[in-house]
Amino acid sequence: MSGGAASAPKPLPSSGPKSLREMPHPLATSSSEEMGPALTPSPDLLLPRSIADKDLSLPNGTPVDTSSPASSSSLLNRLQLDDDFDVETRDLFVTVDDPKKHVCTMETYITYRVTTKTTRAEFDLPEYSVRRRYQDFDWLRNKLEESQPTHLIPPLPEKFVVKGVVDRFSEEFVETRRKALDKFLKRITDHPVLSFNEHFNVFLTAKDLNAYKKQGMALLSKMGESVKYVTGGYKLRSRPLEFAAIGDYLDTFSLKLGTIDRIAQRIIKEQLEYLVELREYGPVYSTWGGLEVELSEPLEGVSACIGNCCTALEELSEDMTEDFLPVLREYILYAESMKNVLKKRDQVQAEYEAKLEAVALKREDRPKVPTDVEKCQDRVECFNADLKADMERWQNNKRQDFRQLLMGMADKNIQYYEKVCVTIGALARIKVVSFPLKW
Repeated sequence: MSGGAASAPKPLPSSGPKSLREMPHPLATSSSEEMGPALTPSPDLLLPRSIADKDLSLPNGTPVDTSSPASSSSLLNRLQLDDDFDVETRDLFVTVDDPKKHVCTMETYITYRVTTKTTRAEFDLPEYSVRRRYQDFDWLRNKLEESQPTHLIPPLPEKFVVKGVVDRFSEEFVETRRKALDKFLKRITDHPVLSFNEHFNVFLTAKDLNAYKKQGMALLSKMGESVKYVTGGYKLRSRPLEFAAIGDYLDTFSLKLGTIDRIAQRIIKEQLEYLVELREYGPVYSTWGGLEVELSEPLEGVSACIGNCCTALEELSEDMTEDFLPVLREYILYAESMKNVLKKRDQVQAEYEAKLEAVALKREDRPKVPTDVEKCQDRVECFNADLKADMERWQNNKRQDFRQLLMGMADKNIQYYEKVCVTIGALARIKVVSFPLKW
């Protein structure tokens, strides 16, 4: 589900009066004072900004290099225009369908057909169809995390069987996973940076992905290599307020959503237990009606009423299991993914602060800032820009998904109670006709 709402997102709970949309872009200024207290050098270190010499161009007028579609900061404009995407403007469509079970000597697994239709120049053909298993999707996500460390990578459905599902090859489980994998690829497809990733291209087009995995490709960006080898020896003094607000929001969101998920699972469990009892309860009245001629019609009516209630309750439970719970779980995993990106950003900022302090301790006069410090500062700014852009996209998607989810569940509950009330009303009419004096 891509795109975003037309209205600006609401401010985060602890981010103050400004929303993420209103926050200044890190690359939009060369003033160290506007970078926030956590990134401001000491007064005796007024560092020149090497990035100002680059050919860049942002919406506010600052030049940005757009030569590489895989560059995080160069695609800021594309990120901001992504809310206007619609079916007519998209040039890449991906679907996951047709699950098939494969039984081999060593293992049994499921593969899914991944169909791609595109008009992009990066693809040799306009349409591709390949088969992929779960571990291939997992490989893709790991490669995206390595090569695009500043971006939020959509979560995959959990590998192991979810609670309450015994057979991972059952039709219901396979279909639930297929939907989740389809959503995973669609979220990547709709992202203006991730969709241009070379690993994603190979995943969609390579007939033999295993051979490609063995060969490997040195496609890690400089940013990816830098972040990958950052050690944990640096300790961040303090997060900028906007990112502290994001961290607080994610913690609260995960906690509340986890509570809703546990309650929903408990409700479904109780509904299924009630359904078992109800199915045993109905036939008793039918058997009784065979023994009581005068009571036969109302007893059969009670049995039919209970049967209809069973059907309605079963449909409601299936809707919660197949539609409601997967969305809750996806966004719990989404929040964890965002927290991981936030931690990586903190690591890079901590490294930058440590380098600044090391330069400040040296008394020798340095007219030019060391290149490694400038590069580290650039990485911090890229992280800030990409994280805020992805956070806004995520908020837009979340609002759409939960609006659709909650309204859908409300409709399902209304339909359930309407069916039950109609059934009970029909039973009441049977009683009145059969026993006019008593009823």
